[in-house]
This record gives sequence, structure tokens and C-alpha cells, in this order.
Amino acid sequence: MRKTKIIATIGPASESPEVLRDVIASGMDVARLSLAHDSVERVLERYQLIRKLSQEANRNVGILLDLPGPKIRAAVFEGNGVFLEPDRELTLQPGTSGSTAEVMEVGYDALLYDLQVGDTLAIGDGAVQMVVTDVSSAGVKARVTHGGQVVGRPGVHIPSDRLSLSSPTNEDLRQLEPFLEAGVELVAVSFVRSGDEVRRLGTLPPPDGPLVISKIETRAAVENLDGIIDASGAIMVARGDLGVEFPIEQVPVLQKNIIRRCIAKGLPVITATQMLESMITSPNPTRAEASDIANAVFDGTSAVMLSAETAIGSAPAHVVRTMSKVTAEADSAFDDKSWGRLIEEVHLSDSPTHERSVTDAITMAAWRVASEKSLAALLCISGSGLTVRSMARFRPQCPILGFTTDPRVVEQLTLSWGVTVFQSSPQEGYEERVRDAIAIAKEHGSIKTGDVVGVLAGLSRSSRVTDVLRLVSVK
Repeated sequence: MRKTKIIATIGPASESPEVLRDVIASGMDVARLSLAHDSVERVLERYQLIRKLSQEANRNVGILLDLPGPKIRAAVFEGNGVFLEPDRELTLQPGTSGSTAEVMEVGYDALLYDLQVGDTLAIGDGAVQMVVTDVSSAGVKARVTHGGQVVGRPGVHIPSDRLSLSSPTNEDLRQLEPFLEAGVELVAVSFVRSGDEVRRLGTLPPPDGPLVISKIETRAAVENLDGIIDASGAIMVARGDLGVEFPIEQVPVLQKNIIRRCIAKGLPVITATQMLESMITSPNPTRAEASDIANAVFDGTSAVMLSAETAIGSAPAHVVRTMSKVTAEADSAFDDKSWGRLIEEVHLSDSPTHERSVTDAITMAAWRVASEKSLAALLCISGSGLTVRSMARFRPQCPILGFTTDPRVVEQLTLSWGVTVFQSSPQEGYEERVRDAIAIAKEHGSIKTGDVVGVLAGLSRSSRVTDVLRLVSVK
């Protein structure tokens, strides 16, 4: 069974009901909706359609809304764009009317104030780069160091420590509002640099509000990672912008370190950017892409994300199926025992709350039992999803079955590694909740009579901690 979750970005190539049904059936666990390129109204339509089709398919599919953040773009290069040759000099000026090979207008009013001589700017996906040679009231002079074709309205990456803008932007907050009203369960914040910026989103903590995913894509975010982790519900390793902010040879090491630090604290982690990029047009991935995906799984990532591959690619459902096959094969070779010991070694002794520290201790005990006994499954009964996420970080070999009465938590747990989640009915007593979870798991074929399972739950339904671990023989 595949345990690493798959996030697929929904765009023009995958937004039709026919293609979306196929993408859902192919194994998409979470649908990503980006506000960077489409209107709120169009993205809301996609949101409602995904909800409808996932219910028809009887599949739990989470929906992740990705806020653009302080994304800076060049004014449009008309037609087929222009080719910027190495050593070409051009002028950058604030503006939105249009760009040419001689003058590139940038939709950022503080451009002349934030840039300094020697700064490196990356255009689009980073293939085109230039260095600032002069800054004056007339504009920014820059020399192309790596040339290439620029078309449309490419992004302009300015070093994050230079930006006057903070994340989330006022526009982010405005765009988020209708999705909060619609009940969106996962929200990603772009270009965060500190925990305080994450808290500026101002949403209620989950499950009453969405699970907030902080995208680690700036140097400041790496330096302030612990504070960002404490303010977030999940983390995304956005390797594209990290590869601009850091030397490219450092990105794989950063990926491993970020994943381990976040998983140790019980946060799901997403690995993103260029995972199957060749499949935008090709029917098969490269060997390097397959290895990249497998290595992300071995690093301990909770989920892998597809971007342009499913948003504008030629065969979105085929890409998801390919990703599913590669991750399932890597999952089967994952060294769960070594991983569990690693997490145990770096386990928090400074859990921020009593609730968290008790849950940490119980889930660690459950992992030890699961590694020594042949358990058929671990059943985690949780109101907020905290117990399930805490259990998932140990990557136990047996299945993790999550049970919650909150439909919002059901969708939030679609992001968690190895978790199959069920919505249970409200039961006051401990024994009733355990019996209900076992009955649901048997009905869905996840466990059978004679199996021995571990059950994690709070002694009372009103308890805010998971304080009981039992081994139960299924009857």
C-alpha cells in the first residue's frame, strides 16, 4: 500500500470534470489550488467541483489553497517574448505597461529602494539570471549572466532579505476570505520568513480553522525554521526558490534537514518542485526524476507535490499514476526501523504544552509496541488530528487508521503519511468509541477478526490528550 501522499495541482489541463474524475481515481490525495495565476472566482469554482467529485467517488480528498504571497512579476513580454543573451545589459524600472529586451518593467514600487549593486536576480524558473550593476533614480542597470527566453509575465526573484514586502500580503488575506467561508481545510503561505509572519494569517487553530502550511523558500525561512515550525501546521520544502536563494548543491542537504526537523516535531512535510517535470510533455519520467522521488520518500517526506505536470501537462491522470507507482515502490523499501529510532533520538523533551507532551509519550510507546509485536494496525481516535499526525511521524510498518468525528479533520489528515482516515459517529464513553472504531475498520476491510491492533485514545471524549494505549484482539 502506498503511504506517501500525492498532491496534484489543478489547472487548465485538469479542471474539467472528466479529467478530474480520472485524477482522483488515479490516486490524488490532496488537490492544490493556486491563486497565483487565476481569479478567486475561477479557483472557487474548481474548489466546489473537487468537493462534488470526491464525494461522488467516495474518496477523502483534501484541498490545499496556495496563497501567492509577495510574488513580483515583470510586465508582459508580448508575443513569443525575447531572448536575453549573456552579457546583455538592460534597465529595470517599476511599471506594468510592458517589457522589451532593453527595458524590463517590474510590478514592484520599491524596486529602486530594495536592490543593491551585486544582487543576483532570477527570472521565471531561474534559468535566466542577471546581476545588478547600478542603481539610480533612472532605474536599475543589470547584466545578464545566464541567458534564455523570457515570455509572458515571468516572476522576478529578488533576494528575500531585500524585500520590503512581508507575507501574507493584504491581497492574500482578501483572497483567502471566501475560501474560509467555504471551509477550506489546508492553506499554504508563500515566502514566509518568520513565525510572526505565519501568525499574521490570523486564522483559527485547526480543526476550527485550516491547517496552515508554511512554504520554506527563502534564506530567512531556513534560518528561522524552528519559529516557523512552532507557528505552522505543516511545512512545504519549495525547492525551486530555495535553489535561487542558496547554491544548488546545498538544496538536497537542506531538504533532508528540513524534513527531519519538521517530522520530529510531528508536522507533515511536503516536497515540491520539478518532481516529474519532463512529463509535462513526455509520457515517461526520466530516471533522475524517479530517483529524486524515491530519495524524497527515503528522506521521510509525508507528501510529494505535482505542479505544472498536472496543471498544464498533457496527461495529468497518467502523471499521478506514475507518481503513485514510484512512491509505492520506494515506500516498500523504506527503512522504518531506522527512521523510528532516529525520530526517537531527536524526540522533543521541550514539548510546548502538556497536551502535546502526553501525546508524544503515548505515540512513542505505540511505535515501540508496533515494532516489537505483529500488529495489524494502529487505530488513533482523535478529535483534532494531533494524535494521528504524531503517530505518523514514526513511520510504523503497520497501517495507521485515524478516526475523528470532525469532517474538517478528515480532510486535513489526507496530508499525513500512511494514514487512512474515517469519520466516526460521536460516542461519549471510551469503550463505545473503541468499539465504534473497530467496527468501522472491519467494515472497510482494514482489519479482521483475530487481528491484534493497538488503540490510542483519550479516556474521556472531552479529554484534550491521548492518554491510553491498549492492545485489542478483534472479535
